[in-house]
Amino acid sequence: MTTPAEFSQLIRKRRTIKPKQMSDREIPREVLDQLFEDANWAPTHGLTEPWRFTVFSGAARAKLGVFLSDTYKQVMPESGFKQAKFDSFRVNPTLAGAVVVIGMKRQESGRIPETEEVEAVACAVQNLHLSATAHGLGGFWSSNVAATSDEMREFVGLAAGDRTLGLFYLGYPNCNWPDGSRQPSADKVTWIDA
Repeated sequence: MTTPAEFSQLIRKRRTIKPKQMSDREIPREVLDQLFEDANWAPTHGLTEPWRFTVFSGAARAKLGVFLSDTYKQVMPESGFKQAKFDSFRVNPTLAGAVVVIGMKRQESGRIPETEEVEAVACAVQNLHLSATAHGLGGFWSSNVAATSDEMREFVGLAAGDRTLGLFYLGYPNCNWPDGSRQPSADKVTWIDA
């Protein structure tokens, strides 16, 4: 069993590491399987388990890049289009070892509020990110306009009531593990004792 101190250390070590800071080195399938098994243990109201992960690895990463850049150009109004962003959408997936499309499968009955389903997926992604950290992998959740579009939802085979909530880039860092900092937690906690 992990000690509280070890667990706290893992949480504090977790960092956003962007694709340009990653190696495209292949991530072993057994490591990826472990990450998704850890993600699968997220809390979920009504046991709906709404998280869905579509993994792009190998040559599929370049196909994802083409799809992302083409979708960005299609959905972004001309006034907001940025060539540098278009170019990065095409390249970024090829810089990581694997790219995961984060999906939310909506409960058919709709009994559980959608907000709670999104929150459950976010918890699963946090589990995924912490597990990646424990395996020495960097992670980055990108919720850009192409990744969260209806086009992406259709691309990965989710239904009309479902959603994509972004991409999660995974890769071995090709940089020093970044330092992190936070403002004191006491500044964000209010105690009511009576």
